[in-house]
Amino acid sequence: MYKYISILVIALFIGFASCNKPPKFSDDSSLKVAFSTDTVTFDTVFTTIGSSTRQLMIYNNNDENLKISSIRLAGGNQSQFSINVDGQSGYNFSDIEIYAKDSVFVFVRVTVNPNDQNTPFFVEDKIIFETNNNEQSVLLTAYGQNANYIIANQEIKGFPKFKIIADSLQEVHWTAEKPYVIYGYALINSYGTLVIEPGTQIHFHSGGGLWAYSEGQLRVEGTPENPVVFQGDRLEDFYADEPGQWDRIWLMEAREGHGHSIRNAIIKNGFIGIQAQCFQKANKAFLDIHNTIIDNHTGIGIYTNLYNLKASNFVVSNCGNYAVALTGGGQYIFDQGTIANYWNKSTRTTPSLFFNNAYQNPFDGNLYAYDFIFEMNNCIMYGNQEEEFNTEFSPGPDTTYIFNNSIIKTKRIDNDTNYIECLFNKDPRFVNKAFDYHLDSLSPAIGIGNPKYSTGVLQYDLDGVARGNNPDAGAYQYVPTVED
Repeated sequence: MYKYISILVIALFIGFASCNKPPKFSDDSSLKVAFSTDTVTFDTVFTTIGSSTRQLMIYNNNDENLKISSIRLAGGNQSQFSINVDGQSGYNFSDIEIYAKDSVFVFVRVTVNPNDQNTPFFVEDKIIFETNNNEQSVLLTAYGQNANYIIANQEIKGFPKFKIIADSLQEVHWTAEKPYVIYGYALINSYGTLVIEPGTQIHFHSGGGLWAYSEGQLRVEGTPENPVVFQGDRLEDFYADEPGQWDRIWLMEAREGHGHSIRNAIIKNGFIGIQAQCFQKANKAFLDIHNTIIDNHTGIGIYTNLYNLKASNFVVSNCGNYAVALTGGGQYIFDQGTIANYWNKSTRTTPSLFFNNAYQNPFDGNLYAYDFIFEMNNCIMYGNQEEEFNTEFSPGPDTTYIFNNSIIKTKRIDNDTNYIECLFNKDPRFVNKAFDYHLDSLSPAIGIGNPKYSTGVLQYDLDGVARGNNPDAGAYQYVPTVED
């Protein structure tokens, strides 16, 4: 009996031992690994700012296990690229096992070193793989872009961290020579002025913004050919239409005779495009927006509090909350604009256009109501909500709003005197509701504008097309094609 038990134990031991044999790895020099790509390419990245991570797959398509004796960056520890193999970061790896019909992940990043070039420059390296005396490689390429870096270095309780870029009595010019990359807030101090010249590219790191403090001045002076662009600091294709990458342009009250102006600009992919806000100084708070696109913000496109705002030849599109929220009172004129809110990245419950005339002063906690005067001429205001317009007025102050020769999506047609020659709930038929707000040939917006609202600079649309005597509603004049 004991004899048989001993034999059984020995057999089981032998069986377990055979199951725990170390795997065999072929040394056949004819066997190679394969890769998901022969080149890992990065879009343009700013110097000193790391890229997003790219993924490279190593495949063993053979019927036998392989051991990659070496995986290394050709540039070694001087390389501007870095790799992570099987969860470990470094520049050189040894004896990476890859079983038959299996694969291994390699993750690649790049941080480009600055140089003295203004234009993008090319950097490259390669990953070298050695398996059974076979050498294989994958090319790594990237473009680097030098920039002017603005890094916040001051902080006041209750305010975001900032760096003063235009101090009192200074006029500072930003040019298109190199992009500007902002960490935190770039601040224009009281009685300081920032002028942003044509073609300048401004990029904000996460949470960053541009702030004109009380009685500071911002002048954005792009041209139709060379607009000024405000966006996030990630340049990879994935981020091209990713909202919420930065915070906002924050404008407090301007000093009298030195109002803010934003002309020929693109403001995209932030939380709030423009926040124009003052405290009981509406007569001094003036902002002029012309030939400007404000697109793809997780919060609000234009948000005001007790401001004087004139906007013309503008597009505000695709915002996760209001497209335009005019609050606390103020005076507003919108000419030849398009508000198109087809936000689809989350559920939107707010209308595209919202008015109110009261706000709670953060300094004393009291509620104040002011006159609210609004005029919209030759515009389109539309979106994917059933109701795209709402008001919330406190009694007492004058609250006047009027829409002329515009397309409006609303069921709140409460007073005929508020709407003159307008179309209600008529799809404006944009070329593409996601991103292109030109009109197609069947748009009801064609020809409904009043020419008295398209004089001066408004003789031409956002593209520079002449409106003539029969202007369309919206920022773009329809141009017939040969097929039409």
